Amino acid sequence: MVKRPPLHIMGPSLLVVAAMLVPLAYLVLRAFQADPATVVELVFRERNLWLLINTLALTASVLILTTLIALPLAWILTRTRIAHKRLLTVLGVVPLAVPGYVMAYALLGVGGHYGVTAQLFGWQLPRIDGYTGAVLGLSLYTFPYLFLNLRSALLGLDANLEESARSMGYSEFAIFRRIILTQLIPSLMAGWLVIGLYTLGDFGVVALMRYEVFSYAIFNQYSGAFDRIYAAWLSLMLLAIALALVMSESLILKRRRLASVGRGVDRHPRPHELGPWRIPAYAFLGLVFAASIGLPLMILAYWLLMAPPDPQFFLEVPVAFARSAGAAMPAAVLAAAMALPIAYYSVRYPSPLSNIAERSAYIGYSIPPLTLALALVFFALQTATFLYQTLALLILGWTLATVALALGPIRSTLMQMRPSFEEAAHSLGHSPRSTFVHVVFPHLRKSLFASLALVFLFCMKELPITFLLAPTGYTTLAVTVFSRTSEGMMAEAAPFAAAIILFSGLSVALILNREGARA
Repeated sequence: MVKRPPLHIMGPSLLVVAAMLVPLAYLVLRAFQADPATVVELVFRERNLWLLINTLALTASVLILTTLIALPLAWILTRTRIAHKRLLTVLGVVPLAVPGYVMAYALLGVGGHYGVTAQLFGWQLPRIDGYTGAVLGLSLYTFPYLFLNLRSALLGLDANLEESARSMGYSEFAIFRRIILTQLIPSLMAGWLVIGLYTLGDFGVVALMRYEVFSYAIFNQYSGAFDRIYAAWLSLMLLAIALALVMSESLILKRRRLASVGRGVDRHPRPHELGPWRIPAYAFLGLVFAASIGLPLMILAYWLLMAPPDPQFFLEVPVAFARSAGAAMPAAVLAAAMALPIAYYSVRYPSPLSNIAERSAYIGYSIPPLTLALALVFFALQTATFLYQTLALLILGWTLATVALALGPIRSTLMQMRPSFEEAAHSLGHSPRSTFVHVVFPHLRKSLFASLALVFLFCMKELPITFLLAPTGYTTLAVTVFSRTSEGMMAEAAPFAAAIILFSGLSVALILNREGARA
């Protein structure tokens, strides 16, 4: 018999489900406010086909390039005898501290008449923008998501499988293709899903690179106030692509069984000697780290040295940082508060309803940010006008987008916590609420802190939702960097971009420090 969850757990969980679904309902209602003929005309515009082609081309190219970077990187750092593995592994994660729009800022600063190469060496390289710039900007920022998944999978593979294949006469290439690569498919799919969803929802990189995809078109259509019903339909089209990506990942992995069925003991494979591949391996690592870390740092240093910021910038940067943090902290607290009852409900009271509640938490993270922001705009305009153009709406948008991030650490801790602690409290006369407050909650302090840190870092770098939902004049660090870069004010954007990288770098360092020896 399944225990009935207490009201103080089930009630908030169902409220979270409603909070996730309401904005989407308003987006659909807004889209169908047009008459059928207009809907047909909006959906089947020739421009939509080109937006679809551009969006799919960008996403596919980013997935290919990130794989070409992350797979060799993970292999070198897990399967070879290369020196300084821990340092190199950390460098493989550090690009996460450089937001995509800052990476785009760096790429734009290389070529052209006013580019760094032209100013320092007299070489006027072609300006890196458009499709090529968007692919590079997104790939150099997102490949660590795939690298971390592949590294974890490679470290966990059972060497017995490979040795058995060698004993049967398989070549090393055949072993990699037929055994190792097959075992890596779940990790590849997990990384591709995260990178694909990020690419679909990105606005900063594609806008700076002037590459028109669905997200860029949605923002232009909404901000120009040309036709917001068309903006709603573009959002639904982008949402359909994102859902197709999520569903395809689930279908591909649905029937895969990769665990060992024998009774042998798993063994880690012996590292390979690089031999003649040592120089190419180090050259590859140098190229990856120079492009993903060295390039943005070099461009920022150039502009900061060539055009030192005025004293007023030393006041503007802390103000922009305070504005970012002033909205990010409430969003982090609210996201953790929403994730807590859902995590407890799904772990301690499993049922179809709790499963729905848990899956609903991922809606906000799976929806492209501009689509979520536009849905909240329609909700505010039609039902809660007091929220429109307020800081509260921005905090709500960030919260809905990050509940899934906050859910992970809390859920993991609850799954590791013995239910016998709570049963003992009940036997001593504690009510369910008292047990939760005095027994469960103290065990969740570290995971709650991890959830707060993840959400806070996300919000400090977030751009698309901020652009649509922030009150007029409320400029965060991310908005300031994007606005000044898009206007060609590279030197003026540099201090704010440096502040973002510094803060993000410290946050990533704290996360890596928690990993300890596993890094």
